[in-house]
Amino acid sequence: MNDEKIFELIHAEIERQRDGLELIPSENYVSQQVLLAMGSEFTNKYSEGYPNFDELDDESVISTKILPNYRYYGGQINTDRVERLAIWRAMKLFNADHANVQPHSGAQANNAVYNAWLEPGDTVLGMDLGHGGHLTHGSPVTQSAQIYNFVRYHIDPKDGRFDYDEIEKIALKEKPKILLVGYSAYARIPDFARFAEIGKKIPGCLLMADMAHVAGLIAGGVHPNPFDFGFHVVTTTTHKTLRGPRGGLILSRGIVGSPLKKPEKTLENIPILIDRSVFPGTQGGPLMHVIAAKAVAFHEALQPDFKKYAARIVANTAELAEQLKKRGFKLVFGGTENHLILTDVMSSFGVHGGIVEKVLDDIGLTLNKNAIPNDPEPPFRPSGIRLGTPAITTRGLMEKDMEKIAEWMKLAIDNRDNPTMIKKLRAEVQQFARQFPLPSDK
Repeated sequence: MNDEKIFELIHAEIERQRDGLELIPSENYVSQQVLLAMGSEFTNKYSEGYPNFDELDDESVISTKILPNYRYYGGQINTDRVERLAIWRAMKLFNADHANVQPHSGAQANNAVYNAWLEPGDTVLGMDLGHGGHLTHGSPVTQSAQIYNFVRYHIDPKDGRFDYDEIEKIALKEKPKILLVGYSAYARIPDFARFAEIGKKIPGCLLMADMAHVAGLIAGGVHPNPFDFGFHVVTTTTHKTLRGPRGGLILSRGIVGSPLKKPEKTLENIPILIDRSVFPGTQGGPLMHVIAAKAVAFHEALQPDFKKYAARIVANTAELAEQLKKRGFKLVFGGTENHLILTDVMSSFGVHGGIVEKVLDDIGLTLNKNAIPNDPEPPFRPSGIRLGTPAITTRGLMEKDMEKIAEWMKLAIDNRDNPTMIKKLRAEVQQFARQFPLPSDK
């Protein structure tokens, strides 16, 4: 019997995506091949454990050679090849010594690193959630915050950049086991060299970068790679700017070996410690259909066109920021250097972010309400909105189209109580969006 109801809703969601423009900076559109891999028969297979990591240096070897594995179920000839291929591609893409492609999300990737390196009560120094950090970087509502001691650093309100002198002062005092660079609402490029300089002053300090938002920009060569500055671990999601399926990824530098034997807890052994932490430490069976889709996305990101895509994201976002400023939007951080814009609509127009999110949704522009640094407003009616261009860049929009988007945003805010105008804007957005097919339509 066909499940008509759920497939009607799937079709409705496809139409919603076709008829609007996705401006949430953490969302994107995947290719038809990524969708096909996610819907493949690999979803039927249990594959607890790992493939063999030997000879991960040539794609033809990975895709054809059969090696003993570290699995707990039989029938792994194809799953091993898929996972080894995903690992090899991720390593090549980010210049890492090892990749664990099994985390189901960015949050689980972060928690697996904490579990690999920390003991209960150990200290992590990360970015304050209220200044643009992420829940998994120490928010009191998370499980990890009940286990480890998170201390926080902030941005400098004068220029919206990290206050590196404050970070060094805190680090020397607190002596964190992990110095974490990462964020969900930060529009600048960190000084990774300065962070590494600080971390190296703390014995046994793991340098960790959560690059979930900018992984695609790193892969595309338009954002610095933390590994180039001595970082030990990089975590990321595989969607957002990387344009893959929803999932997590842990990249690391160090010694790669069998996860069966527990190694000494050293920075050099962090790849093995992480593998043991992911399975069996924090997860059960990997989602092999998602790992196959990750491998497809990594392959796409290794192509020359992806570098052009990453560069267009940065150019589009910079132009959109300028067009918004011309229309009275006050930008937090004063501008942007990546894919993301954070704007204070409360001080700009006297309206909170929840209202702006709703009225823009009504005309087919999707973004999210978001707190700004030291926001006096509550979480569900914060002062700001967060937006970016990864998804619309995938659809094919260029710098010349950013003026139109900024104008629609301003008109919608100004006419939020005018249903006739909102309906008119909705029709304009829909007509424009239909000129740019979804990748799955091609």
